[in-house]
Amino acid sequence: MNKILSLLILLFSTSALAQQLKISAPELIVPPVLNKWKEQRKFIRSNLIKILGDLPPRPASTPVRVLSKENKGTYWLEKFEFDNGAGAIVPGYLLLPNDGKAKHPAIYYCHWHGGNYDLGKEEIFQPHHTPEIPADALVKRGYAVIAIDAYCFGERSGKGPGGKDEIGGAEELSQSKYELWMGRSLFTMMVRDDLMALEYLLSRPEINAKNVAATGISMGATRTWWLMALDERIKTGVAVGCLTRYQDLIDGQKLKYHGIYYYVPGILKYFDTEAIISLIAPRPMLFMTGDSDPGSPVNGIKKIEKTVQSVYNLYDTGPQFQNRIYPNTGHEYTADMWTRMLNWMDERLK
Repeated sequence: MNKILSLLILLFSTSALAQQLKISAPELIVPPVLNKWKEQRKFIRSNLIKILGDLPPRPASTPVRVLSKENKGTYWLEKFEFDNGAGAIVPGYLLLPNDGKAKHPAIYYCHWHGGNYDLGKEEIFQPHHTPEIPADALVKRGYAVIAIDAYCFGERSGKGPGGKDEIGGAEELSQSKYELWMGRSLFTMMVRDDLMALEYLLSRPEINAKNVAATGISMGATRTWWLMALDERIKTGVAVGCLTRYQDLIDGQKLKYHGIYYYVPGILKYFDTEAIISLIAPRPMLFMTGDSDPGSPVNGIKKIEKTVQSVYNLYDTGPQFQNRIYPNTGHEYTADMWTRMLNWMDERLK
């Protein structure tokens, strides 16, 4: 009898644990009319702001110091930095086409992760995982380009809580721990830096502030759609890889495919990825993801597409949202993706 009782208790406990792990974010039900959606959108956005955590307030204008300005022939290269008001100096590059035009459309280029902590903003000058050198290709088409180092990357490597001898994944983990103690996450602090750099970009007289886009692959893709959800001045965006529905990561036991920086506390209490991306509507947005990308389960991508497409349809802008899933493709930036990104920008920013 005791053995049977013990077995029943074990089965109940196992079942309870299984049910606990299956708890998912509230489903996003898109209403059938635009006015109702606009009301719901305000609620989603207010909760998104809430889960950003206890972020230090951002100044109305970003206090930037230009360190150098160099004529590269086809463009001017400015190196700058700003104090983010949270104990860190953020270095960046601004590229301005040397074509005689007074104002230029601009690309906010979000660098990836890939474990390349030494790369950061230097990604724009290398064909590291893109078919072309991003800076050359974009400036050639008349775009100004801005890029900064995210926490733990590039010139910010070795400047975390562990000091100069702690770099790479160890620094990222320590920085994440620190931010959690401060009531926020590493990712939302990264996005805060992006918002400050974007503010600087929009303030420059050489920039056509009505024609600014964001783009990136992997961590850069995630930064792109979070930025667009939080700042409606970004006209369009292209995100490559990393289109991930969080609940599907859990269900597929794939949390290991994303670094600690990626996880924002409390988010699944309110919504999943599709709710954040829905805030971008009706602005043009292109997603491109490989079907064999381990950190982007295809089932989740299709759920995101279905929900977000219905939001765009409410605005009668259905074609402005595009989601392409590439067969037999992993976590990579293919030549076709690159060409589509460039064409997408040209069609919407020029």
